[in-house]
Amino acid sequence: MNKLITSVTFLLLSIVTIYAQPKGLGNNDPDAKKVLDAVSAKFKSFKGVQAKFALNIENGAGKNLGTKTGIVYMKGNKYRVNITGQEIFCDGSTISTYDKSTNEVTITKIDPAANSLTPQKIFTNFYDKDYLYKLNGEKTVAGKKIQEIELTPIDKGKPFFKVLVFVDKGSQTISSTKVFEKTGNKYVYSVTNINTATLVNDTQFVFDVKKFPGAEIIDLR
Repeated sequence: MNKLITSVTFLLLSIVTIYAQPKGLGNNDPDAKKVLDAVSAKFKSFKGVQAKFALNIENGAGKNLGTKTGIVYMKGNKYRVNITGQEIFCDGSTISTYDKSTNEVTITKIDPAANSLTPQKIFTNFYDKDYLYKLNGEKTVAGKKIQEIELTPIDKGKPFFKVLVFVDKGSQTISSTKVFEKTGNKYVYSVTNINTATLVNDTQFVFDVKKFPGAEIIDLR
């Protein structure tokens, strides 16, 4: 379950720049592209980001299967994610994932060639050639104009068939995303607070074993 939460968190924590859509696979909505490009450009202008989030899981019948809360720090290609029961550190070259329930930390090396998802990609590099996207419209939520963009994966082998991205039109930032799995489960990620003017120290992204006494180190580098 922890690995599932991690992968979903990364999925929801990464959505927004664009590349050319492959020919013959359908047309993307130019209005959606404008919104996503604006969000991407805005995010790239931030020197450091700190965001609090909530992850809610529902089954096909709408029953709540659980809620997790957390906080993410981002700076350049580095990030740190603290979510219920887990902490993930990325210093730009390695990823250290600490599991509180087992008191284990798994260290892996970043593969630049891998098509992996990171928090930054939710905001800067996710709606690329692998997805079709369209703007479904906008609505007012709590006094804010929210634009809804629908992403459909071209690869039908993915475990999910649709992702909805909700963008705060005024701030040009993502307020929430909703992932629809083929199993019927839905994963709703909501940004509850975001600070884009925060000064994040690089030590935040480095796993310090001294702060996790007795933890078993599984080094897969």
